[in-house]
Amino acid sequence: MSARGGNTFDPKVVFGLLVFGALAFFLTLYFIGTGQTGQSENDGAPHAGGKGLVGYAAIARLLEEEGHEVELLRSQGNLDDEGLLVLTPPKFADPEEVAEAIDRRRYIGPTLLILPKWNAMEASMMSEDAKDGWVTLFGTSEPQWAEELDEDFNSSFIETQRRIDVELDIKPRKGGFAGLDRRGALPDESQVQAMENGNVRPMVLSPDGAILVGYLQDWGEYPVLEDALGDAPPPAAATDDNPPSVTMSINPADEDYSDEGLWAVVVVAEPDLINNYGMADRTRAELAHYIVDLTMEGEDLPVMFDLTFNGIGQTQNLLTLAFIPPFLAATLCLIIAMIVVAWRALRRFGPAVAEGRDIAYGKARLVRNSASFIQRTRRHHLLSQPYADLMRERLARTLAVRRSDDEALDRALAGRLNDEEPPSRRLSALENARTPQDMLRAADALKDLERKLAR
Repeated sequence: MSARGGNTFDPKVVFGLLVFGALAFFLTLYFIGTGQTGQSENDGAPHAGGKGLVGYAAIARLLEEEGHEVELLRSQGNLDDEGLLVLTPPKFADPEEVAEAIDRRRYIGPTLLILPKWNAMEASMMSEDAKDGWVTLFGTSEPQWAEELDEDFNSSFIETQRRIDVELDIKPRKGGFAGLDRRGALPDESQVQAMENGNVRPMVLSPDGAILVGYLQDWGEYPVLEDALGDAPPPAAATDDNPPSVTMSINPADEDYSDEGLWAVVVVAEPDLINNYGMADRTRAELAHYIVDLTMEGEDLPVMFDLTFNGIGQTQNLLTLAFIPPFLAATLCLIIAMIVVAWRALRRFGPAVAEGRDIAYGKARLVRNSASFIQRTRRHHLLSQPYADLMRERLARTLAVRRSDDEALDRALAGRLNDEEPPSRRLSALENARTPQDMLRAADALKDLERKLAR
């Protein structure tokens, strides 16, 4: 090893870099866990984050400013939280997943299901001057999954009766809408989506009697919704000469059995009553707010807008997941390891030590390598006799005797150092040694004798 050099890095600078790296790491975990990964919610899709015509950002903001607790859900696990869940699935949604999401909440909270209608794409694809979230509409089509919600996935009659069973139709319907003591016009009456048949009770109708908004009729009791509807007659356009075209299936609530624990499911077939396109009109905005209030059945519930069906979702929060069993133990070990590594890194940067060659030049390296080889092969006892012969020759030269036998060495030593142990005994001890310790003691004794003779 060479001599120590100067201080390469300032410990304060190194400590600052370590703190900055740790903060950046934890911030990365936080942003990933909360879903803030750079994906924009304002993508023009029909959900509460979209600010285009087909989005629902306007009703979410209106409810929030009216004092409601509004939350945008980005995790499938939060769909079971208590409160009003507003589902806005796109046209490519899976009917089984939508039906399952509604079924799981029947005893947790009410559900407002808004069906999609418009075919839209981002306006930025057509014009460079378009703002973020703007969309271009190019026709309508019914969501096929909405008519498949009644499929008996569970093979249960009760579950089937709790499913939504509707038939949708889009066509021109002049005259706007009427219901819940409100009347008004729709943004585009040439493309109106309504439920022609279904097991829902009408709340808002078109002039020809098709259902624009209704709630699911099952074994549940919904006094708030029933009181709001009362015995309201159909719209003026639906007369005896022009009766409503809706045919209702049998209402299970007419039976003797009822389930007071069920929460209501309200279905909005015409999204232009609630989306940003429709919220441009005050009457439609008041109707949308009233529909939300009625769906909560008189309770002050948080309003949760789902984003996961539109692809804006996330996995479970990484920070929360890291601090719950069984991952807590690994997290604690990681934190301790990080602290140890940071401390060692901070302490490492002092005066640096320059390393020498791994394999040195000269006889010293050769001797060390040979000794290491002998040590690994455990052949120490083979060194005793050669070293003893070598020391006989050296002692003979030192004592100036012609023969290097033990008797001659003993007589010569007695003439010079008569109080020393005879060389023959020391040589015999070395030749008979079998352990490295005994060999070293005997070799040291011979070497000590040689040093005394050389003085």
